[in-house]
Amino acid sequence: MSGNIVTREFSIDDYDGALQLWQRVEGLEVAEGDDREGVAQFLARNPGVSRVAIDESAVVGVAMCGHDGRRGHIYHLAVDPAYRGCGLGKRLVEECLERLRAAGVVRAIILVADNNFGGAEFWKRAGWEHIPGAVPMGVDV
Repeated sequence: MSGNIVTREFSIDDYDGALQLWQRVEGLEVAEGDDREGVAQFLARNPGVSRVAIDESAVVGVAMCGHDGRRGHIYHLAVDPAYRGCGLGKRLVEECLERLRAAGVVRAIILVADNNFGGAEFWKRAGWEHIPGAVPMGVDV
């Protein structure tokens, strides 16, 4: 860790480093739509709100973020295990939330896998709340 971590907008040029990070972070599932083309479409549809953390040339943190104009959603928050505990995940989330606020979004949502205990603890410490009565659902289109 160089101590000179820079955060900026997540660009498709960061994809390879982000994918490598996602694949090594426990509790994060790389799924349909997470290929380069899907991520490029997501970033183009949601310009400026996703964030990446770089230490020298290495991707050490990523937060994919988007919105529909009303609700924001953070996907794939990942921090390299060697960089945890220094506030990097919180920093990325705050930067995403700032950009959502600027877009007029009033609420953000996340999904945490039920077996991702470390992730759930992170989100609780950051002030996120369980949504009682909500059950995540999905369908392949």
